Amino acid sequence: MTTPEATGATGPPPRLRSRRVFAAAHVVADPHADTTPDGPAALDWDATLAFRHHLWAHGLGVAEAMDTAQRGMGLDWAGAAELIRRSSAEARAVGGHLACGTGTDQLPPVGASLVDVRAAYEEQLTVVEDAGAQPVLMASRQLAALGVGPDAYRDLYGHLLRQTTRPVILHWLGPAFDPALAGYWGSPDLDTATETLLGIIADNPGAVDGVKVSLLDATREVRLRRRLPPGVRCYTGDDFHYPELIAGDAHGFSDALLGVFDPLAPLAAAAVRRLDVGDPAGFRAVLDPTVPLARHLFQAPTRYYKTGVVLLAWLAGHQSHFTMAGGLQSARSLPHLRRAHELGAALGLFPDPDLAAARMRALLAVYGAEEASIT
Repeated sequence: MTTPEATGATGPPPRLRSRRVFAAAHVVADPHADTTPDGPAALDWDATLAFRHHLWAHGLGVAEAMDTAQRGMGLDWAGAAELIRRSSAEARAVGGHLACGTGTDQLPPVGASLVDVRAAYEEQLTVVEDAGAQPVLMASRQLAALGVGPDAYRDLYGHLLRQTTRPVILHWLGPAFDPALAGYWGSPDLDTATETLLGIIADNPGAVDGVKVSLLDATREVRLRRRLPPGVRCYTGDDFHYPELIAGDAHGFSDALLGVFDPLAPLAAAAVRRLDVGDPAGFRAVLDPTVPLARHLFQAPTRYYKTGVVLLAWLAGHQSHFTMAGGLQSARSLPHLRRAHELGAALGLFPDPDLAAARMRALLAVYGAEEASIT
């Protein structure tokens, strides 16, 4: 196993007060494992868990085994279950806030029935709740593949929500993040889908803590946010418009569950602390400059944003290599990665800028594209 070069402090994390903020955390592959892109993934557990401590030390919650952790793109359910158990134990040790993804990815991509989907969700919910974490009901590719209508979604989600022991976060991941999720909530029409989602929440009072909305459509998110029942949070998953959505307006604000807060953790925490003391202008001054990096990382095809996230973790010294589960380090071009380094350096994301520059030069050199201008 590798030894992480930068670890977060342990102990009770400083709490953020004005917003509930989760960073969806990436996983660190074991570069010495003899694996193939078909998996199963082999993780460097020491470095993976050290990165969670880094997030908790900044006062952020950790959203575990989510899309950023390559769920369904290199990390299978067996690996995700082990990750959930290990992260839950670490969270208990430091009092860190943890929410964990539950889905249906133990099923084959096609051919599952509604009964199979329900049983798969139940299996994963049991693992998360037994670990003591808050469940996130992730959108299911297998459910989307069935092409069922809104009534089937209301029946299935109602069945699951009646079983949970604590309020869950519902997850609406749009097709920009995963094309297999087109037509989720039983309709390709987003207005119809919104009505179904709101109906599920209304049918199950007290069972839903909030909704994570990842549609990259700020206007639609605000409209949904204003219609949520009292006490139900809107967690923005919009990695393009998060400063304005978290800042909010006269009618309310979004909390956050964001993959981009994995590399931006120090700045995200510093910004929210400005809100904690009633300084929205200071919040925007810290967070607005991060948007160009976010838009770069999440540019189409958006589902490959994980590659840039892991690159930045390597450049920042949180791991000793740029290797990903499933070989996903090859999913972005060298110009894309070089630009991510430039944008990250401009934001001061790298504790040791010389190390980051040396690593970027080494990466380019391996592929015959070394440029002396990297600084």
